[in-house]
Parts: sequence; structure tokens; C-alpha cells
Amino acid sequence: MSQPPPIFDTALIARHLARRPNTGDFVHDLVLADLQDRLATLIREFPKALIIGPDRDRLPEFGQTASAQFAFQRFEAFAGDSEVPDIEGDGFNLIVSLLHLQAVNDVPGYLAQLRRKLAPDGLLLIAALGGETLTELREAFLAADALVFGGASARVAPMIQVRDAGALLQRAGLALPVADVETHVVRYSSPFALMSELKTLGAANPLVDRPRRLATPALLAAAANAYLVRDGDPDGRVRATLEIIWLSGWAPHESQQQPLKPGSAKVRLGDVLGRSDG
Repeated sequence: MSQPPPIFDTALIARHLARRPNTGDFVHDLVLADLQDRLATLIREFPKALIIGPDRDRLPEFGQTASAQFAFQRFEAFAGDSEVPDIEGDGFNLIVSLLHLQAVNDVPGYLAQLRRKLAPDGLLLIAALGGETLTELREAFLAADALVFGGASARVAPMIQVRDAGALLQRAGLALPVADVETHVVRYSSPFALMSELKTLGAANPLVDRPRRLATPALLAAAANAYLVRDGDPDGRVRATLEIIWLSGWAPHESQQQPLKPGSAKVRLGDVLGRSDG
């Protein structure tokens, strides 16, 4: 079967990331802190673990569960021609993917390839930007494009919806899939402050089908005004939504909890509820 045309220009994303100044990235730091908290709840040892994400040198070298510390093999996201890094070996007990999945063109293929690298009963843990991220900026540019150019252009990338996440994990052959969302509202002094930070973070428009004409001053002014009208606060600041979707699934293993077969229950629901059929 032929592959659908790509949505994201991954070479452009790599160039944007390479041009970033060596400053802090609060989204990256937020996700790393959340990862640490999630690993700390696991009573599990991971003798062979890897982590994928932008800024390989900023990825942690070690992780800590409730049972033991372990070492990560670190891999750079958005490097090379393949969406999945060239990972040598397999049989990993843990694979972590951070802030990569939201800009992958073949999401099912990406998940399937990582699944094949897992050992039986190995854990895949993913953090990605969710579909509500920057929804305010998206709406503002849609209104501005309609006003200035008489039509809409794709200026903010589409992202994964949490309602689709569990099905994607199951399609990849992962057991016990779980998807949950962390939503943060970040405030900026103005829409232009938000746009400037996105550029600094290397998060400029990554779409293949992005508008080729530069954003004009009239367009930017119209987008800022629409943003203020729709999502401005009384103090003049504006709100921006950051949604982080966390996905987890396990490579199947006979030791894992299995659903009961239909009709195998030993107790009637009526008995549990204190009712009888009589």
C-alpha cells in the first residue's frame, strides 16, 4: 500500500531545533519532571532502557523507579531520514518517547517499530503534545487569514487527540493501553510574546503544506487582535493551552492480567447488589 503524503517536514523541524539558542525550554523541563514522577510509582526494574527525544544531551542518563535506578540509552529525535532513530538491538524493558510523536507522519508505523524493540512485558511510555495545544493561536490565525486574505491557511500543526490514543496503542499490538492528559494554561504578556517564544523553542510551523508567503504585518496584527478578543484576560495578558498526552502500553506477556471470558463470572450481579430474580 502507498503511504499517504507527509504532513510534517521533519528536515525543517531538525533545522529549527538546531538554530535554537542554548536557553531553557519549560515544556521539555515539565515533561521530564512528569516522567520522573511516573517512573517513581513503578515497582519494576528496567535493566535495558532507552529514551528518545529532541536535545539528546538534555535527556536523562538515568531513571529511578520505586525499585531501582537504571541507565538510559539516549537517542536523538528528528535526526536522519527515518522517523524512528536507528536503534541497535532489541529486547528493551523500557522505551520512552518524549515530544516526538506529535510530529511523526506515520504514527501507527512509529508505534509498531518501537513495539518490535520491546522485550516481552516491556513498557512503552510516550509523552506528546495533544490536540488542544495552542488552540487559541490556531483560532486567532484562522480568523486573521479570513479577514486579511479571504481564506484559511494551516499555520498551527494538528496534533493527536486523546480519544484516538488508546486505539493506536492497541493497533500496535500493545497490551493494557492507558492514555491520560495533563493540561496546563500558560499566560503571556501578549500574543507576540507567545509567537516569539515558539520561534525560540524551534516550534515554528513544521507543516509540509505551510503557507509559502510570509506572514505580513497586517496578518500578525489581525491575529493578535483576534487572540486578545477571544482569549485575553482583563489585565491584558493572554492564555495559551498546553496539553500533554501520556500513553503507555506493554508488550504482551502471559504474566499480565487478562480479561475474563464472557460467561465465566462466578457471582451474579444481582447477588452483589442484594437483589434476587424472584
